Amino acid sequence: MNFDIPAELKALQDKTRRFIAEEIIPFEKDPRVTSHGPTEELRNELVAKAKAAGLLTPHASVELGGLGLDHFAKAIVFEEAGYSTLGPTALNIAAPDEGNIHLMEAVATEAQKDRWLKPQVEGKIRSCFCMTEPDPGAGADPSMLQTLAVKDGDDYVINGRKWFITGATGASYAIIMAKMEDGTATMFLSDMNAPGITVERSMDALDACFTGGHGVVRFDNLRVPASDVLGKVGEGFRYAQVRLAPARLTHCMRWLGQARRAHDVASAYARRRQAFGKALGEHEGVGFMLADNEMDLHTSRLAIWHCAWVLDQGGKGKNESSMAKVICSEAEWRVVDRCVQVLGGQGVTAETIVARIWSDMRAFRIYDGPSEVHRWSLARNILKEPKARHGA
Repeated sequence: MNFDIPAELKALQDKTRRFIAEEIIPFEKDPRVTSHGPTEELRNELVAKAKAAGLLTPHASVELGGLGLDHFAKAIVFEEAGYSTLGPTALNIAAPDEGNIHLMEAVATEAQKDRWLKPQVEGKIRSCFCMTEPDPGAGADPSMLQTLAVKDGDDYVINGRKWFITGATGASYAIIMAKMEDGTATMFLSDMNAPGITVERSMDALDACFTGGHGVVRFDNLRVPASDVLGKVGEGFRYAQVRLAPARLTHCMRWLGQARRAHDVASAYARRRQAFGKALGEHEGVGFMLADNEMDLHTSRLAIWHCAWVLDQGGKGKNESSMAKVICSEAEWRVVDRCVQVLGGQGVTAETIVARIWSDMRAFRIYDGPSEVHRWSLARNILKEPKARHGA
């Protein structure tokens, strides 16, 4: 693997870094950043800036108006976007839209792309991914799906309840995972204003970085025509893997940018702040925390780049994305937590962006599979016979 960043990609990295610093970071204290994420008005303003800069939806194909970035290029650009808590929103690469765009490009019909994907790539609409359910439904174990889709003529009738659905409030369409009568799963597409869909409420959460927050969504006899099945009936679990492996990795990329931002803030403070007769960072208790930050950031970036390389070579990256998800979610969290400690009182207030990043990032160890589930999956693979593991 070559660790050099090609000149064209380096130019894009520099462009994104300048854009985030000059155009997006100034909005971080905007009153339109609410406890349930940036408002639609603010999102639209940020998206317009990214579009004018030629940076909107860079992961989408060139044919759809994106930059057609491969996974390695995404690692570079998404980290830069993540340097601001609003960067992913501006570039239209925040979850769940980023993963949904990837899935729709891979699986949707041309009619479905015209109806939903194209305006989404243009930043005109948002989406949500309705899979997680309240107890006893599906969470980290998708096989526990309770939402049921029943065939009725040329339609499917869906009933069930989903929760912690990121971006549900204000989303234009949903990808809905539902169980079939034979126990398989299927993905369905539906406008969010369709009869039978109700966003019951927005859930109060630690994070405040996703437009639309996290919602509870109920389906009451939602009728979806067969033409709006995403992919093939009964293939929902397989398509979930098409979406989730790359989506796990893009989470790692974006949060790496946030961790780097926190580290930069804490390092600058440690150089400037005087305590007990010398700069704070010259005390080993602080300096060692900053050194550990550098190592965790470096390890995270290497894990991301390697998994991106595997995906770009055509590999499924199942194990690699699981390892990257655990390594990055835990290492990047350690970085931000140390930064809070270095900053002291400032670290737990809104005097810097670090407290916001700390609050936003805690859930990363749960999103797209808790660390424990990924460790369990990796352990199962380790215990297989070597021949069975080959090429996993």
